Amino acid sequence: MNRIVPLFAVLLLLGACTGGDEGDIISGTGAGTDSGTLNPIDGADANGTGIGSSDLTASDLAGQAPPGTVQDFEVNVGDRVHFDVDSSSINDEARTVLDRQAAWLLQYPSVTVTIEGHCDERGTREYNLALGERRAASAKAYLVALGVDPARILTFSYGEERPVDPGHDERAYAENRRAVTVVNLVN
Repeated sequence: MNRIVPLFAVLLLLGACTGGDEGDIISGTGAGTDSGTLNPIDGADANGTGIGSSDLTASDLAGQAPPGTVQDFEVNVGDRVHFDVDSSSINDEARTVLDRQAAWLLQYPSVTVTIEGHCDERGTREYNLALGERRAASAKAYLVALGVDPARILTFSYGEERPVDPGHDERAYAENRRAVTVVNLVN
């Protein structure tokens, strides 16, 4: 009982601190689910052993993301890449993030992801939906070229509909021109 109370307090604290930044429907980045979830994606840690919520220690909850979790992917790998204006080309910074994503996905072969393409508010709705799809497809093609099975990757475009920064300046536009890789939870 003495170990359960502090663990419960830490869980409550973490639950109060986490929240979605975009309100995405799919797990990983928004209000649809807790993006800081500690449940394993494929039921195994890096050593192939199961890690359930009962196996987590206080140190796991105090800042270290358990391997193979959504939190591990978001914090240690990086879940988004950014694009230049009117572009779906993968730049050097995006390659670095996608290289880490591919390595993580190859380490956890049962995990599937959805890559969401996003745009800034400039351009027509139709143009931005098409550009968002090209951005998601570019990120997928890069991961596939690194050995990730294409059947594990879905793509979707939100166009300009889900800005991460609601501002109307160049800084906000740069943040909103992105592709976000969302780890799909397995129930």
